[in-house]
Amino acid sequence: MRDYEEVTAFLGEWGPFQRLIFFLLSASIIPNGFNGMSVVFLAGTPEHHCRVPDTANLSSAWRNHSIPLVLQDDREVPHSCRRYRLATISNFSSLGLEPGRDVDLEQLEQESCLDGWEFSQDVYLSTIVTEWNLVCEDDWKTPLTASLFFVGVLLGSFVSGQLSDRFGRKNILFATMAVQTGFSFVQIFSINWEMFTVLFVIVGMGQISNYVVAFILGTEILGKSVRIIFSTLGVCTFFAVGYMVLPLFAYFIRDWRMLLLALTVPGVLCVPLWWFIPESPRWLISQRRFKEAEAIIQRAAKMNNIVAPAVIFDPAEELNSLKQQKVYILDLFRTWNIAITTIMSLLLWMLTSVGYFGLSLNVPNLHGDPYLNCFLSALIEVPAYITAWLLLRTLPRRYIIAGVLFWGGGVLLLIQVVPADYYFLSIGLVMLGKFGVTSAFSMLYVFTAELYPTLVRNMAVGITSMASRVGSIIAPYFVYLGAYNKVLPYIVMGSLTVLIGIVTLFFPESFGATLPETLEQMQKVKGFRCWRRSRNSIQREENPKVLITAF
Repeated sequence: MRDYEEVTAFLGEWGPFQRLIFFLLSASIIPNGFNGMSVVFLAGTPEHHCRVPDTANLSSAWRNHSIPLVLQDDREVPHSCRRYRLATISNFSSLGLEPGRDVDLEQLEQESCLDGWEFSQDVYLSTIVTEWNLVCEDDWKTPLTASLFFVGVLLGSFVSGQLSDRFGRKNILFATMAVQTGFSFVQIFSINWEMFTVLFVIVGMGQISNYVVAFILGTEILGKSVRIIFSTLGVCTFFAVGYMVLPLFAYFIRDWRMLLLALTVPGVLCVPLWWFIPESPRWLISQRRFKEAEAIIQRAAKMNNIVAPAVIFDPAEELNSLKQQKVYILDLFRTWNIAITTIMSLLLWMLTSVGYFGLSLNVPNLHGDPYLNCFLSALIEVPAYITAWLLLRTLPRRYIIAGVLFWGGGVLLLIQVVPADYYFLSIGLVMLGKFGVTSAFSMLYVFTAELYPTLVRNMAVGITSMASRVGSIIAPYFVYLGAYNKVLPYIVMGSLTVLIGIVTLFFPESFGATLPETLEQMQKVKGFRCWRRSRNSIQREENPKVLITAF
């Protein structure tokens, strides 16, 4: 009885075959980056006010004063959802009365925007908001649009692992790419908001499924030393690259339908990858398709200029890596200690997700150019991922995660004391907050996998990452708080981020500790005690045995 890693060790860790798989799978993640955040521009809300029909019998003076003024950011701007009663001011205009001189405007009766709205085209030519008037009484539909996309992400998280286990990693990877790209294309022809959002849910399902299956395929094909780099720097950095591409496309294409069309092109360009990305040999062996698995390893050996053994997988021999024991979700709450750890993990994932997606979706509400702000929000993720990877190699987990959460939450709380005129300082603090939250988010997979025993490890990572999907679903409503006060989202998100940072300090320390194999070997929740790092743990980190295959 041998281990899969032992059987395929002759291939090496970083030959041409592994490099090709690393970069092709990472590149397949790029469309996920811009599809995941496209709602920022597709559902952008430009400045707007009530339309006054050209047929209205109004003098130029009354037409210029037909919209009430309100104070916003220390300046008077036209009201977005009210106008003076048109019949009344038409009567005053016909009588030759002048607004402000003969008529006290503050005493005039107001009415809603009965003739629709006029939208500014300074930033967007058209969005789903301007297309279907998702403002004023219907402004609740805008955050709901984003939330329903993340509902699709949650549903996709449930089914992606099961589908890839049943039909194969490669088949589901490209099938979900097709779902994401195809339904994004169909969205272009949406005739109403309801149709758009239903399709958006399906796009969300394809988006996360593609991400998860690419992650699983990479971790199953690549060797131990490359696996952790792929799961942090590879997947996450290429997601950020896709995120950076989004504002570039949106800047030059400001019509939402044309933008969606442009965003489907990279998905189509991924089709040729079918002939270069192989099926997972591990999955093929689990299906007892030994000849196909052996053919893939033989091709990999040829690409790496290595002579492969005549027989690699013996059908009569059982591999250790295929033996799995069935576990249930209630196992995560079997004892008091594991239940407390699980509850704290669920909160950590959910609130960190609220911070990440809340800051990402709130970019259009920042001062300045929304396209540049979105690009900076994506760009800051690259050093955040690199920092997270470096910290994970050398320092205790709970302290570095709590530290970056304190950093992110603290700078967000500082935004409220920044003078209104210091826009660049506020934007800088938001980006620093995003840096901290993103770093923490990227560390959670490794931290959670190290906390739980082998028996329930994949289950724990899967369930806790589900909690992060719940966080992403409610995140748009934190952004919605900005309609009442621009700094309120940052106060709430900053407070929650600091709070969960405090909770993180009560986790057991996994750094330097042997990976638990059973529930009884799980470390206890003891407060602030830190385990010492041993030489064995250093060797274990250089050759990690944790394989995270569930999102």
